[in-house]
Amino acid sequence: MEYSKEFKNALSQLSSIEKDRLIFRLLKKDKILSKKLYFELIEEETTDQKRNEMEEIICKNVDDAAKYISNQKYFVVLIRSISAEITEHVKVTSDKFGEVSLNLILVTQILEYNDKLSRLRFNDVYKLYLYLINKVMKALISTKKLDEDYWFEINEYLDEVYQKVTSNIYLEKLFINNGIEFGWLNAEKIPDHFELIIKDIKNQGFLK
Repeated sequence: MEYSKEFKNALSQLSSIEKDRLIFRLLKKDKILSKKLYFELIEEETTDQKRNEMEEIICKNVDDAAKYISNQKYFVVLIRSISAEITEHVKVTSDKFGEVSLNLILVTQILEYNDKLSRLRFNDVYKLYLYLINKVMKALISTKKLDEDYWFEINEYLDEVYQKVTSNIYLEKLFINNGIEFGWLNAEKIPDHFELIIKDIKNQGFLK
């Protein structure tokens, strides 16, 4: 939403007390904005420290969620909840590197349980696998937007993803059947206009 000059001028004319009241009213309605301002103005921890904390949270919460792998509907709910925590972290800290690394860690941590997942019927894990593929594709899109200085480190995460995916025959086949090339799991080899490539794949009815 764009604000007119008149509106901006009107706001600037408010007294300090009126501005403070307005700010606090807005913050009560926007939890993310409140946390973001706290992080930027008061928080002593750095973005890197926050990211490290999130890595620990992901590992612990996936481990806890793994107890419910046989109940796939509930397991996916728990995984989406962890994903929401990552999203909140990114919004609060503006951590673009973490947006990629944390989501790839989430994928690899889930696939640490390949043995358990492989015992389930493919129909039961299909939605989870499709969810993971879309996670990886979004991470690749975000990687393409990162400074190339980050690519070497991102490739370490992508290599882990590749190892885990190709250790799961059904997930590996689902990648291939949805038009995903494993060569893309390398920051230097992500095609130009990758976002458009994925959009085209979805328009053909895949990744859904």
